[in-house]
Amino acid sequence: MTSPDYRDVADSPAPSVAEHVRRYIATDGRDGYMEGGMTNLVLTAKCRKSGRWLRTGLFFGEDDGRYVLVASGSAITHTHPGWYRNVVANPEVRVQIVGERFLARARTAEGCEWERLWRMMKRLAPIYLTYEARARREIPIVVLERL
Repeated sequence: MTSPDYRDVADSPAPSVAEHVRRYIATDGRDGYMEGGMTNLVLTAKCRKSGRWLRTGLFFGEDDGRYVLVASGSAITHTHPGWYRNVVANPEVRVQIVGERFLARARTAEGCEWERLWRMMKRLAPIYLTYEARARREIPIVVLERL
């Protein structure tokens, strides 16, 4: 995987997410790791359309050495969030958790694994209960495995 040139990385178009990511990066996660009552990481993925590197901050859980993300967006729309569509198209990603940076491969959980991880993430972040009630689609669960 080609390492992104971090001078040419775009942050989320959502101002609050972009501000969170900038704080996280600037402090090696000391400011931003615990945000919204949940552990957060920074995900940098290659855009499926432009090829540019994009980064966003996301809640995460841990499962047997892997990192678990919920592709909910706000759960109001009929479409999956852009970061999810990007990692489906380009599964090799960069991850930062606190000050540690590493490469990972993203994949979408399915079947029994999806059900187990979805239950786990709803326990960790009860906001997902609200998202589940409002969603008009199955909310994907992404598993990040270190490379």
